[in-house]
Amino acid sequence: MSVLDTRTASGERAAASPPAPRRGRTGLLRALLANRKALFGAAVLVVFALLAVLAPVIAPGDPSKINSTGASEPSAAHPFGTTAKGQDVLALTLWGARSSLLVGFSVGLAASALAVLIGMAAAYFGRITDDLLSLITNVFLLVPGVPLLVILAAFMPPGTTTVILVLVITGWAGSARVLRAQAKSIRGKDFVAAAVVSGERPLRIMFREILPNMASVVMTTLLGCVIFGIGAQAGLEFLGLGDASVVSWGTNLYWAGNDGALMTGAWWVFVPSGLCIALVAFALAMANYAVDEITNPRLRARRTKAPAVTKAPDVTEVRAATEAPAVTEVRAATTEAPAVTRKES
Repeated sequence: MSVLDTRTASGERAAASPPAPRRGRTGLLRALLANRKALFGAAVLVVFALLAVLAPVIAPGDPSKINSTGASEPSAAHPFGTTAKGQDVLALTLWGARSSLLVGFSVGLAASALAVLIGMAAAYFGRITDDLLSLITNVFLLVPGVPLLVILAAFMPPGTTTVILVLVITGWAGSARVLRAQAKSIRGKDFVAAAVVSGERPLRIMFREILPNMASVVMTTLLGCVIFGIGAQAGLEFLGLGDASVVSWGTNLYWAGNDGALMTGAWWVFVPSGLCIALVAFALAMANYAVDEITNPRLRARRTKAPAVTKAPDVTEVRAATEAPAVTEVRAATTEAPAVTRKES
């Protein structure tokens, strides 16, 4: 068989065989499933998501309906107790998860998308575009966040959409600055220069060449923005700057303060909502740390190359090690002594 026939046959076998699957996504998924922090964070988030979706089934009816029973401690009829207005705290907590998780993840997605667009555009185009976008970013970073949140929430019409818009406006600047620095370091790589020389469009280069190499930073930004959204919404509504008619964890804390739950010692009114906020934030932080641990080569190298723990030597081993050479030396001296030769007369 000639060389041409061999190449043709090998080419036909390669074309007939199915393409090899990509191992990048599979490897990342396996690493996440093997990471305890990621599993813990995902499990907590899934539980809260299921409780939020099944809230109408677990606690049907209007959770904000006022009853004449008054405040009561946790019991069999009301596992989380009731408020001063007779509202079931369990129903308020479950229904509040729907609004809080919706606002948190909406703010996280919108703020991360805005930060990615501004950061990559400033890093890729440079010059005047970079100066202008950096100036806008620095202005939002220099303006105090809490006063800006209060002013925007006070003068805009109340509602969930207003809260999301206010939090997105005030929460994208810090992430955009970090993403700009990361994208600027990737912008100078050889493969990006090759894509520019080959005539690729700027949007294709940004989203096909630069963005995939920023996956860990983007994921960290997203999780951080979600944590910011949930906490900031609860803070605004606790101050009375949100829509008090919407049931959320923040409004639950607001009404608990208004009804004097802190003064009367009715801990069961405000503890569930505060604990839910803390648990969701902790789960997101654990997932964030797991992603960074998997995608960061330095942290991954520390895990794989951890120093082994050396066992302290036993006292008997030390004695044997110190006394053994002396015995062997004596035996060697007695057995290997040179024979005395007699001189014949």
